Amino acid sequence: MKQIKTTEAVGCMLCHDVTQIIKDVKKGPAFRKGHILTEEDIPVLLSLGKDHIYVWEVDETMLHENDAALLLYDLCKNEHLSRTSDIKEGKIELLAECDGLLRVDRKRLYKVNSFGEVMIASVHDFFPVKKGQHVAGMRVIPLVIEKEKMERLRSLISPEPLFTLLPYQKKKVGIVTTGNEVFHGRITDTFTPVVIEKLAEYGAEVVMQEKSDDNPENILAALSRVLASGVDMAICTGGMSVDPDDRTPFAIARAADTVVTY
Repeated sequence: MKQIKTTEAVGCMLCHDVTQIIKDVKKGPAFRKGHILTEEDIPVLLSLGKDHIYVWEVDETMLHENDAALLLYDLCKNEHLSRTSDIKEGKIELLAECDGLLRVDRKRLYKVNSFGEVMIASVHDFFPVKKGQHVAGMRVIPLVIEKEKMERLRSLISPEPLFTLLPYQKKKVGIVTTGNEVFHGRITDTFTPVVIEKLAEYGAEVVMQEKSDDNPENILAALSRVLASGVDMAICTGGMSVDPDDRTPFAIARAADTVVTY
């Protein structure tokens, strides 16, 4: 590319987007990369503060930021992950095609962001995402970059994608609601609906609910009925901290083959 005076640019091809910002009205490209400038474009560019612009010169050793960003996208794309339809000012955004859990190869992502002149920003590893959510953005920082440098990066990072989106598995869930106060009708159970709502966010379906008082044998019996129904997961509610009447943890420990953490 080369820098020339805007007033001398008629007939030249822009090698980058030219952004126009009008407060509360517009923020976006007034002219796109590849646009051939006309006489009518010159006053617009000058009004945007562009007394000089960059136009294309043929150089087979260099890549434009948009083309290089596509190479970064190749490192990221995967099943259930796609990109926005257009490239804006050299930036590509990665979209989730379904609800699920995003996994990020943090070590290789660190290598990318330490490589120089390129960057990929993303949400955290183990992050729950929704369909259509933007999960990452990538761009080449300079307007042009050496083809050889992008090839080195690709050989360093490939072949496995940097990101994986694991769709939620549609689990069937049974709930055991514990507590004398709920079982005997002294208070209304307001917590179980909250649990059902949270599970629905992950595609899980509550197919049955059992209630039990704080007798551990009764909790264990309720858990057995839930597990025998063929659910994928059983969830117990109950106060687990300093409630001397709550025997839910004791019943869970008896029902489980392994207690992972408490």
